[in-house]
Amino acid sequence: MSTFKRELELFLLALTFFTRIPVPVKLDYSGEGLNRASRYFGLVGTLVGLIAALVFYLTQFIFPASVAVVLAMIATVLLTGGFHEDGLADTADGFGGAFERERKLEIMKDSRVGSYGSLALMLALLLKFQLLSELALYSVSSVVGGLVLGHTLSRAIAASIIFNHTYVREDAESKAKPLAQSMHWDEVLFLLISAGVICLLLTGVGATLVILATLFVARSLLARWQSRHIGGYTGDTLGACQQILELVVYLVLLLLWSQS
Repeated sequence: MSTFKRELELFLLALTFFTRIPVPVKLDYSGEGLNRASRYFGLVGTLVGLIAALVFYLTQFIFPASVAVVLAMIATVLLTGGFHEDGLADTADGFGGAFERERKLEIMKDSRVGSYGSLALMLALLLKFQLLSELALYSVSSVVGGLVLGHTLSRAIAASIIFNHTYVREDAESKAKPLAQSMHWDEVLFLLISAGVICLLLTGVGATLVILATLFVARSLLARWQSRHIGGYTGDTLGACQQILELVVYLVLLLLWSQS
């Protein structure tokens, strides 16, 4: 198999794992294959962000910007099946609903959404809507670029947690089980460099440094937060990290725009 075909299959594997976008080929869903595909998690976010940005760009010609923002948010949920939002809700329920580590993990496995999860999801979506609507007051391009950056960088930084932190759930029901076996240096480097290049192309050197520095501080805090509660990460907590980091991207972009 050629290098290009092998890498394309890894990208498609990452795409089918994190989105509901159909692909025309049969793929190997082994744990090792998904581990190797982890280098493309950020680029999957880029594709999701581009589709959301396209929805916003087209609909803002017809509807007010706030409505276009909601439609773009709906598009991302349809594309991903609410994969990361579900992780945020489960994490909030688990971390908020118990004191013991095992009980927290048990709550997170429950498919039902509790009050903590509902509140976290509602507040996260409200903040996301408000931040993107505020960006729209500056320009259409700020929202278009923000959506691409938010989805790319949040997935790349959240996925990088796999590289040097501990996976804490050892059962077949885990959402992140196939991803948690390992992430090699070449995979994490490609993951972070590809995300950094996209950020550089869209924002410039100064803004890229500010955004990435803020995200790595947030990554460190989120990793400690997970470790304090359950001793590491699960698929749910990685989803929660993605949602929180996406909001951080929009917050930093809004601050940068307000200072320009």
